[in-house]
Amino acid sequence: MHPMKHDIDLMLSRHCFTPRDVARAGDVWRSFQDAALIGSSRVGWPPSRYRTEGIAFIVRTMTVVHHREIRYGEPVKAQTWVSEFRRRIITPRQIVLYASGEPAAAATQEWVHVAERIKEGEGIRPARASQELVDSFEAVPEGPVAELPAWEDREGPTHSFAFKVWHTDMDPLAHANHPLYLDWCDEATSRVLHAAGVDAQRLVPVAEWVKWKQAVHAPEELDVRTRLIGVTEAGAAVLEHTLVKTGDEEVVAAEAITVRDLCAEARGSLPGLFSSP
Repeated sequence: MHPMKHDIDLMLSRHCFTPRDVARAGDVWRSFQDAALIGSSRVGWPPSRYRTEGIAFIVRTMTVVHHREIRYGEPVKAQTWVSEFRRRIITPRQIVLYASGEPAAAATQEWVHVAERIKEGEGIRPARASQELVDSFEAVPEGPVAELPAWEDREGPTHSFAFKVWHTDMDPLAHANHPLYLDWCDEATSRVLHAAGVDAQRLVPVAEWVKWKQAVHAPEELDVRTRLIGVTEAGAAVLEHTLVKTGDEEVVAAEAITVRDLCAEARGSLPGLFSSP
């Protein structure tokens, strides 16, 4: 087999952009997902084939670095490749987005191959992929392309953002698609900014990491618990988010870290907003 990378032209829709005309972090994640799906389709595995065969890939961990914000109207290209295929179950994928020819964001994802066992009442479970599927993805042993920056520890109080998950947000597997988790974390952060009298639209993504533990379905109740855990050398806030499904008992659905700053003259001031209740 010959190593293979896919070069893909993408288009970010108008709804992906904030009032500052820059792409939201969650919509950058959706562009990563588009690139992964297109790359898979090119080797003979479009979404329809996964559904027909009763299999899927779900993301387990994801690390993203934002080199700069993507502005509305910029041409966007993606390059993506699979790094390896471990035990025919786990496959790391690398994706780099370019805006106007410059690196804009990079993602290192770890995907898990699962089989749908709806008829047996088991939902989805990790399962070994067929050799045909594995052979279709020609590995390029490079990566990771994204790592979180270093930070100095600093602690702040916990802020809570609780809500019921929307039915209209469910994806083809009938659960919350992975970019939604980042949307929820950034909404939790934005609400702290708004309560402090700061324009939430000034939030700038620097990096993030998410580990998924359990799927979220509508209309489950979710509580995003956010606290400051550090500050980078550049002054960005390092925020820890614990996404908890509440109800009869509490279950952690995901753990996340987002590194965020504010734009323009407010740059470096975000940690102070999370240092007190």
